[in-house]
Amino acid sequence: MTPDAHLLIVDDDERIRTLLQKYLIRNGFLVSGARDAAHARRILSGLDFDLVILDVMMPGEDGLSLTRDLRKDRDVPILLLTAKGETDDRIAGLEAGADDYLAKPFEPKELLLRINAILRRAPVTPDTSQHPKVLQLGPVRYDVERGELWQGQDLVRLTATESQLMRIFATKPSEPFSRTQLVEELGRDGGQSQERAVDVQITRLRRKIEADPKQPRYLQTVRGAGYMLAPE
Repeated sequence: MTPDAHLLIVDDDERIRTLLQKYLIRNGFLVSGARDAAHARRILSGLDFDLVILDVMMPGEDGLSLTRDLRKDRDVPILLLTAKGETDDRIAGLEAGADDYLAKPFEPKELLLRINAILRRAPVTPDTSQHPKVLQLGPVRYDVERGELWQGQDLVRLTATESQLMRIFATKPSEPFSRTQLVEELGRDGGQSQERAVDVQITRLRRKIEADPKQPRYLQTVRGAGYMLAPE
């Protein structure tokens, strides 16, 4: 767990919000709460958080809309809570920019595991005698040591999960990772739904790397093997 990580819980149900706050505080987190998207915006305007836990179904602006808006200028990790169990609804959350999702009802311990998986930052210490410090992807470059993606002089914003994926691929450039491997490296539970979630994250990452995301040159699909980052 990240020591003293500050979490923001956004949920219109005061009972759920209070219960989660108490549980997470007992587990060592700093926790703030917001009753809706507008309240969350006011809090976020003055404070930085390590993770936002966001209910999808709220009166007024819903969680998906707030996620999309936050992604315009923030890379704070976002975990969506949804009462909807359909895979397509969860995928919509990932496409909006969330890092993970959890369907209600859930066990508090499962929420804790998801939070820790998102916050976990296993630093990559590359062997620079074997691997370059910068991977060139056409006009885009990835600084391996800093974990930063650049296009010219502009820093390309990555979500927490996108950043983790880049770090994973950078450990073995031009070598494929299976979807199962990526799910494990991301600290997720196995299963087809999580593999589909990885597909969505790859699609979003390609939009930031590729000139034509539908015909990827650098973040390639390797038939029968998975995905591979192929720098120049």
